[in-house]
Amino acid sequence: MKVLKRIIIVTVIVLAILAVIIAVSLIMLQTRSNEINTDFSGIYTNEKYTGPVYIDGVDVITQDVSCGYAVIEMFSSWCGKGITEESLYSEYGRVVTSTGQSFCDEMNKQFPEYKTSMHRYLKNTELIDLVYDSLSAGMPVPFEWAAQYEGEWTLHYSLIVGADIPGDKITVANPYGYVEELSVADFLSRTTYEAYNNMPLFLKLGFAFDIFEKNTVFIVNKG
Repeated sequence: MKVLKRIIIVTVIVLAILAVIIAVSLIMLQTRSNEINTDFSGIYTNEKYTGPVYIDGVDVITQDVSCGYAVIEMFSSWCGKGITEESLYSEYGRVVTSTGQSFCDEMNKQFPEYKTSMHRYLKNTELIDLVYDSLSAGMPVPFEWAAQYEGEWTLHYSLIVGADIPGDKITVANPYGYVEELSVADFLSRTTYEAYNNMPLFLKLGFAFDIFEKNTVFIVNKG
């Protein structure tokens, strides 16, 4: 009886500690989310963004295996290589791009002639600035965001191919099979995941424990 009582006490203590850790992590996540969700209205009067920028030659595909592999295939086709979702899956026998860092690592492995760097939890204005600079340099921008598939929200990779700030338009090659044109506000509501209504707790915990990240782009430069 004493042993059972001790087990119960230890279990309660462990559960209490876990509850505190989860609560603190969720509070920290909310703090980080508030910090990145900055006012971006100044971009519309910033002379730097006067000219629209657009990347030609990106063929949109409909993913067969995963959005991460599909973005790599689209980037590969754009830069004249022959990497496909199927060749990636054959290489590994599984999907290896389920986290931002693993996607970044795979971009660097598959495209050694380029250097891909991951930029996470950017403030709204920082994200727009990096995207605009990359597009101005002639490079599309892989990124993470919330997207809808058959009416359900998902965590998703896509490719930014255009930005017209005065026209309030961001153009995205979405491997769900189409090109999206969004206002800057709508675009940012999805990179911050504010648009993801009723996000399940397990996904919130994924963000809280740094498995996933918000306002994150992958900047590709020539090596």
